[in-house]
Amino acid sequence: MIRKIDKDEIRGRIHKRIRRKLSGTTARPRLAVFRSLAHIYAQVIDDSLGKTLVSASSVDKAAKTNGGNLAAAKAIGKLVAERAKEKGITAVVFDRGGYLYHGRVKALADAAREAGLEF
Repeated sequence: MIRKIDKDEIRGRIHKRIRRKLSGTTARPRLAVFRSLAHIYAQVIDDSLGKTLVSASSVDKAAKTNGGNLAAAKAIGKLVAERAKEKGITAVVFDRGGYLYHGRVKALADAAREAGLEF
């Protein structure tokens, strides 16, 4: 019997494959993106310590955006870059989280680059 594979499982497999190849270090932490239907989230993670250094999401009150649309993704990208620069982080490794580099994920990445993060 053939088993139907859902989109979350496919994304999970892709994300595992990506994570095998990249990880965040103290010198160059990982910028991880998660998107849901309603919101978008970004975290800067040091995998060697296992700690989240900086985070931003469309749920934050400071984000001044609502929802998971393109405008929110741009605002979150800018916000996470500003918070990272405050902590002295200028270069990161981008982890698209198994999503296609398109739409909201691309908008977040472009906004983070414009705000000064290198990747």
